[in-house]
Parts: sequence; structure tokens; C-alpha cells
Amino acid sequence: LGVESNTDRLLSGSVVFVKDFTMTLYLRHYWKDERLAFPSTTNKSMTFDGRLVKKIWVPDVFFVHSKRSFIHDTTTDNIMLRVFPDGHVLYSMRITVTAMCNMDFSRFPLDSQTCSLELESYAYTDEDLMLYWKNGNESLKTDDKISLSQFLIQKFHTTSRLAFYSSTGWYNRLYINFTLRRHIFFFLLQTYFPASLMVMLSWVSFWIDHRAVPARVSLGITTVLTMSTIITGVNASMPRVSYIKAVDIYLWVSFVFVFLSVLEYAAVNYLTTVQERKERKLQERFLCTCGIPHSKTLMLDGNYSESDANSLAGYTRNQMVPEEEKQEKMVVHLAMSNESNSSRKRGLKGHVGLRIIQNSHAIDKYSRLIFPGTYIFFNLIYWSVFS
Repeated sequence: LGVESNTDRLLSGSVVFVKDFTMTLYLRHYWKDERLAFPSTTNKSMTFDGRLVKKIWVPDVFFVHSKRSFIHDTTTDNIMLRVFPDGHVLYSMRITVTAMCNMDFSRFPLDSQTCSLELESYAYTDEDLMLYWKNGNESLKTDDKISLSQFLIQKFHTTSRLAFYSSTGWYNRLYINFTLRRHIFFFLLQTYFPASLMVMLSWVSFWIDHRAVPARVSLGITTVLTMSTIITGVNASMPRVSYIKAVDIYLWVSFVFVFLSVLEYAAVNYLTTVQERKERKLQERFLCTCGIPHSKTLMLDGNYSESDANSLAGYTRNQMVPEEEKQEKMVVHLAMSNESNSSRKRGLKGHVGLRIIQNSHAIDKYSRLIFPGTYIFFNLIYWSVFS
């Protein structure tokens, strides 16, 4: 039995683990029937149409696991019978077959699928009829122009083995095996690139000031919602299987990175708030313990310099000025004390603010290195495993 096949298209079925493929092929049988031999010195062969097929013996080959098949009949039945003088017969027909293919989508969309079309005699066991490939793998010939939208046809090869049925016996079965590798470029544009860009966009928040709460929160929430939309859209067009696929791993890891960037800002904001509370308590405690004692109070008029005031810090009010100048000196003292306290407060607040900025920026600084480095490491492992 020699077979030449042309694959026209591949269709997706609705079964969860089993997909359907449709193949159009020219099925050609070769056998020898001495009853059909005829003497001839001029004709090398005689060709007939399908009407003679019903009057002679032909192999009863059928397609195992096929769901639907038919012989083309436009404009007449696409059947050809050619008889040679020595009794050799060539029987050819054009058939379209829809059969099942068990596919494993654990590496989807970086997967390769191997499907097979099985041929077998329906009535004759191996003791009555033996089927074999006439020229091995050379029996399969395909059109070089054939192309599929999602798959690349890598190779065709033939095999044969015996199939056993408990009620009828052993049958000889032939296999047309072909390997399909899925095109990845479509999924790179529609799935992998958008997911990677959303992850990188979430890293922009690490360079935004932690005090810009609306900017960082809105950026984080937007990237999370966008990743959810990408995952939902991809799952709607993917085969629905009960196990995890390769694209699921990539999308959900990307989603985790985006979500962690939001949690990173939550941690920065929380630690900043806690640090501000501690610094505020330290500031209040510092102001209470560092005030000027009442026994060392200074009363200076405008004629004293700052050095003179420091040298007189150990004197009391009665030793320095008479009673009639008490009111004016008290006003000057209060003014100097308030100015000194305000300058002290400004210096302390600046120190506290610097420490808060340094703490929050340290977390963002580490995130700028850890997040991209970890994501690049994940991509290296992912593409090395599934490619």
C-alpha cells in the first residue's frame, strides 16, 4: 500500500484533551490480481473510473479513530483504477478525513504535537491481508507550499504494527505520523511582550518620590488591572485543560511581580509613617529637656552682642539691670529665646526629614536592582526550559 498525502488545514476541536485535525490526501493502493491480467503488446495499462471498482475486489481500508471522512465527488467521484497487463492494479482516490489527535498542552504555546492517521483493513485479518508501505517514508509526499496559520509541519514518517481485537483477532495497521511545531511569533506579540512591558512599567514607581501617593498608587493599580485583563484574554483563546501550561507560568509570575511592586510601595509608605512618628516623639522629648533654666535667664537690651550674652549666662536678673528696665529686657529675652528655639526646630526637622528620605529611598534603591534582576533570571530559566 502506497500513500501520498497533502495536508490542507488543521482544525481545533471542542474536546478538552483531544483535538481534531482535517487532512485531505490522495490514497493510493497497489496490489496484484492475476484475474485482471490481459495480453497486450500496445497498451502499457488501462485506466477506468469508479464504475469498475464495484465489480472487482478492492482492499477494505478504513481510517481508525476518524470522526468524518468522504470521497470527493466533484464533478464525478474522484476515483481512478489503472490495470497493468501483468495484473498489477493501482487504485487511487481523493479523500478528506477528520480524525482525533491526542495533544499535550503542558508546554503551550512552545509545544510540538505529534499526530497520526491510522489505516487498517476492516474485515481481513493479518492472515488474509497484509498492509505495508510500498517505499517506506518515501511513500509520503507532501506539497512544499502547504502552510498552517499556527503550526509548522516539521516531518512526516511512516510506521506499521499489529492491532489486536479480542473478538476478531489481529489486524495489520499502518500509521501516517507527522510532527507539528507551533509558531511562537504570534504569542510573542500578543502575550509575552505585553506582559513583560507591564512588569517593566510597574518598576517606574521605584523612581517616583514616595510622597507622590496618587502617582504611585494609580500606576500600581493600573498595571495590576492590565495584567488581569491580559490573563483573561489569553485564557479565553487557549485550550481549556486541567493542568498548568507554560504560558500560565509566565503570565502568573509576571502578575506576581506587578503585585509585589504595589506591595513594595505599601511597605515604603508604612515604614515612612512609622519613622515619622518615632522622630516626632524624639523631637518633642528633645524640646522639653533642652529649654533654658529659669535661674539662668538672660535679659539683654540692644547694646549687647551675642558673645556678651553668652558670657553673662550665669548672672541673674537683679545683678545685671535695674528694676525700671525689667519690662523692656523681658521682651528682648523672649524674642531671643523664641528665635533660638525656632532655629533648633528647623535643624531637627531637616535632620529627621533627611533620615526619612534616606530610609524610603533605600528600599526603592534595592527594588530597582532586585526586581529587574530577578525577572531577568526568571526569563533565562523559562526560555531555556521551554524553548
